[in-house]
Amino acid sequence: MIDTRVDVKVVLCGLWVSTLFVFAYVDIFGFFRADVISGVLAGEVSGTGFAVDQTFLLLTTLYIAPAALMVVVSLLTRARVNRIANIGVGLFYVVTVAATLIGESWIYYLVGSLIEMALLLAVVRVAWTWPSEGG
Repeated sequence: MIDTRVDVKVVLCGLWVSTLFVFAYVDIFGFFRADVISGVLAGEVSGTGFAVDQTFLLLTTLYIAPAALMVVVSLLTRARVNRIANIGVGLFYVVTVAATLIGESWIYYLVGSLIEMALLLAVVRVAWTWPSEGG
């Protein structure tokens, strides 16, 4: 059996897809929590004071859009732009995911967030160590 080398762009794309799945499932699992459900039914994000309104949902969409777009960016952009985008966007999400852990006590959320951060740090590492043309 021959183990073939996977193109860096495909690796990055796969890491972003995996990250998006974990983002989605951690949020979906939240709907099994009574505090989250009661907050949603009351029109607010539990424990934050944010109202679930058009502005909140627009900002949430704008927050998640770069991660979703990185799937395409990873496959279609040139290496230099790709590398910079993956490092920058990856680090942005590591910081924001880490910030959501402040005051969090639910184990599933902590584990999910740690997995997200590990995947995002893998994105940064793969992009940082992108091989040069000769290597």
